[in-house]
Amino acid sequence: MMVFSLFFFGVFFSFVGSITPSMLNMTALKISLENGKKEINKYALGVSLVVFPQAYIAILLTEYIAENLSILETLQKIGIVIFIFLSFYFYRESKKDKIEISKIKKENPFLTGIILSVLNMFAIPFFCGIVATLDVFNLFSFNFIPALFFILGSVLGTFYILFLYGKFAKIIQKKTGKLTRDINIILSILTALVAVFTIIKLFF
Repeated sequence: MMVFSLFFFGVFFSFVGSITPSMLNMTALKISLENGKKEINKYALGVSLVVFPQAYIAILLTEYIAENLSILETLQKIGIVIFIFLSFYFYRESKKDKIEISKIKKENPFLTGIILSVLNMFAIPFFCGIVATLDVFNLFSFNFIPALFFILGSVLGTFYILFLYGKFAKIIQKKTGKLTRDINIILSILTALVAVFTIIKLFF
């Protein structure tokens, strides 16, 4: 049961974590508009392949930290601050009217996906935060098979959100302003709730 729940968590959190307009999905939008929907699959595949080692490294780092209780407690406190910051960040972003599409020139969509995903420095800390949070609530297992399913779910979730950005590129382009506001408000609420639940779990 843990295996399937971790697969779901991987899909869900990687999907939600990538749903707000960013360099990766705005590039997906641009590729779809300029080169056609077929090319977006190559780009999404390139990005998703890099997510595999990123999620794996995050799990290893979190497992090491989890074995050192003093470090884990410190990490959880830092996580609270990060989630509060993210809540404020998403709220502030929701006030903006539009978001600019990446202007990076693309030669090969697959290679572009790999390069941009490698440059995405937020990925490993993001997965560390998710794994640590799940572990706090006893919802994560560092055993090989469950962890592998979490990683596979994360890869799938990332691929699917980029695929959707490409598939509905024209619609998203027209409604980017409202879409951005709505998504960021939701993410602001969600990250605030995670911070509150983590505080309750840690201090009460």
